[in-house]
Amino acid sequence: MPQRGSQTGRRPRARLRFARWLSAVSTLVVSGAAGAQAAPAFGFEDAGGLVGLSLGAGLVVFSTITALLHLTGRQRWARREAELTGEVDHLRQQMERARAFLAAETQFVVVWGGAHGEPEIEGDVSLVLDAPLPRRVLGFGAWLPADQAQALEANVALLRERGQGFRQDLVSQGGRHLEAEGRAIGSRVVLRVRDVSGDRLELVRLRKVQAQQMAQLETLRGLLDLSAHPVWTRGPDQKLDWVNEAYARAVDARDPMDAVARELELLESSARESAARARQGGNIWQRRENVVVAGVRRMMDVLDAPLPDGAGGIAEDLAELEALRADHARQVESHIRTLDQLSTGVAIFDRAKKLVFANAAYRHLWSLDQAFLDQNPTDSQILDRLRAARRLPEQADYRAWKTALHNVYQSIDPAPQIWHLPDGRTLRIAFDPNPQGGVTYLFDDVTERYNLESQYNSLARVQSETLDALQEGVAVFGADGRLKLCNPAFGRIWRLPVAMLAERPHIDGVAAACKPLLPDDAAWSDLRSVIAGLHAVRMGFERRMNRTDGAIVDCAAAPLPDGGTLLTFIDVTDGVNVERALKERNQALLAAEQLRNDFVHHVSYELRSPLTNIIGFIQLLGDDSVGPLNDKQQEYAGYVLKSSAALLAIINDILDLATIDRDAMELQLGDVDIQRTIREAAEGLQDRLAESHVELSIVADPNIGSFRADGQRVRQILFNLLSNAIGFSEPGQTVTLAALRRESEIVFKVSDCGRGIPPELLDKVFGRFESHTLNSRHRGVGLGLSIVRAFVELHGGEVRIDSAPGEGTVVTCVIPLRADAVEDRPQDRALAEGGA
Repeated sequence: MPQRGSQTGRRPRARLRFARWLSAVSTLVVSGAAGAQAAPAFGFEDAGGLVGLSLGAGLVVFSTITALLHLTGRQRWARREAELTGEVDHLRQQMERARAFLAAETQFVVVWGGAHGEPEIEGDVSLVLDAPLPRRVLGFGAWLPADQAQALEANVALLRERGQGFRQDLVSQGGRHLEAEGRAIGSRVVLRVRDVSGDRLELVRLRKVQAQQMAQLETLRGLLDLSAHPVWTRGPDQKLDWVNEAYARAVDARDPMDAVARELELLESSARESAARARQGGNIWQRRENVVVAGVRRMMDVLDAPLPDGAGGIAEDLAELEALRADHARQVESHIRTLDQLSTGVAIFDRAKKLVFANAAYRHLWSLDQAFLDQNPTDSQILDRLRAARRLPEQADYRAWKTALHNVYQSIDPAPQIWHLPDGRTLRIAFDPNPQGGVTYLFDDVTERYNLESQYNSLARVQSETLDALQEGVAVFGADGRLKLCNPAFGRIWRLPVAMLAERPHIDGVAAACKPLLPDDAAWSDLRSVIAGLHAVRMGFERRMNRTDGAIVDCAAAPLPDGGTLLTFIDVTDGVNVERALKERNQALLAAEQLRNDFVHHVSYELRSPLTNIIGFIQLLGDDSVGPLNDKQQEYAGYVLKSSAALLAIINDILDLATIDRDAMELQLGDVDIQRTIREAAEGLQDRLAESHVELSIVADPNIGSFRADGQRVRQILFNLLSNAIGFSEPGQTVTLAALRRESEIVFKVSDCGRGIPPELLDKVFGRFESHTLNSRHRGVGLGLSIVRAFVELHGGEVRIDSAPGEGTVVTCVIPLRADAVEDRPQDRALAEGGA
């Protein structure tokens, strides 16, 4: 190719010299002709000869030159022809080689020479087409799937417009794997499509494998970036070429790339040198080192190993591991403490049958020394020691029994055993094979449990006998509504056959069997709801059932803790009949009492009016204005007046009690002067004191002041208390009235030195019409203390009595300073012991 370039460059220069030479010759010929025409001016003959000579010479020269030029040109043309012939042969050889190269692979080439030029197609188009029509390969959709055809068209368009090369893997509609490669060569655009089966397909596969391995490498690096442990790799020059995110954080780098670029090392220089020496020897370097991580020194387990193209390492932070170990130790210690708290004896033996652990319950159960257990004795040694101490069950063949016991070390799921010890204890032994080998023994002292089971069975029998002996019908229904337990009385009350009850019928069946005696559907529906219904809160149930045979049965249902229901049936026919009779009698008594109260109330009112008139007329008779009376008449009039006054007092007391009974008594509250009230009550008793020869002693602070109460009722309270004390006092004795003020109450105490009250009569002295003279001179209808208690309680106070035979009596009345609280106090206790 360079020789052709040089020959091509010489040809224009030769042609230019030849043209100059030919122009010079032509000039000479023309000048000769001109000289011939100018010859006549000098002389015809001379001119003719000169012209002829010149023409002859010119022709000779021209001929010679032409011949020379011809020979020279022919030689040059011959040489040029030979050169062109060689060049054509050379190009033909190159074309043959190119065709050979093109035919060496199954492929075809499309070449575009210009923007709108027709493409040239060379190669084996049968690669993609069944018919040998080269132009059809440009219709990519004819031999490619639609998506690949569109992508190839887009790549070809970019190649022709911008000269942008591409490479694309294709799969033809015939299933052949192809590779399309496009590139720009000079002013031409070339598209080559070739079959990539065989080695080429293997190359594509290797590329895919490489891509997968690169993706896996990136995935592994991504996972290592998520790891909390620093990881690094080194290249052949032993410099860092990759680190993970944890490494970058440990060395305070912005990111892994920054750590690699700045060659920030995690380990100290001494550790790195030691690791390098180990790598040079082909060994793995592993050691625990103190490493500064993010400014904090930590203990880390470092591993550095040689790799084919360098080295790699990882550092594991042991802080969390040490914390876990400490926590594990604490948990083990906690478990040991917990096992020591258990009442179950626990003994753990390893695969060599040596004791690993025994809790306190085990030591206490077998009375073994801690020093002996600390020596980690074998299972056989412990059994022999226990047998020597007679703490194991008595065995006819001890060796065979021990061998059979040790078979639990090879068993997968050994069954528990029961040991009856010579000392009367009963033990339950469970075996738990350990996954690492060995066995865990669990010893439970079930002596108490066996005793409790025996007691339970005995109690169950007693309960069964008790239920059978009851006259009440008892039936227990389960949560499913079926009968679980019943006594014979239940069948007798409802006349149910024993065979039916033995079949444990449902409540619906029991209801159906009992309907002839009790056709009340509502009652059985309520019972069924209580027994088998779904309730948020289970409640009891009670109902009285009137049967068609005249019997009356009380039914009660109580929920049981296990979800069942207990039903009890009691035949209360006789009791109901007696109750009805008692109610009728009680109603008659209440009516009679009401009639009596009404009678007393009305009679008292009716008696008080004429009695008041009698007293008035007697007082008039004693007045001199109606005429004088003799001494005898005056004496009789005095007796009548005294008896009338006593009768009026009794009638007033009866009216007051009747008013209290009707809850119609209203207190007239006001400020009551205590000293004056005491004097007024004492003045009304002067004649009785003189008649009985009894002294009255008043003990009260002159500055005791006043309190809020009903003054008339307080005087009446004191008058009745003093009258009662005077009546039970002997001549010459003293009755004491004491009054004292406390923080929130006034206390009145009336005491005498009379005969006293026997203990059996203390609860009756406040009853109405309860008069016990006790061989004294006192006579009365028994209303005084009743009036006292009623008025004190109306004031919100209370009355206490303290007496003993032969020592006198003390009656204490406590009244609040302000009796306003009485208005909110119920009066149902007034005269609680009332009656006639």
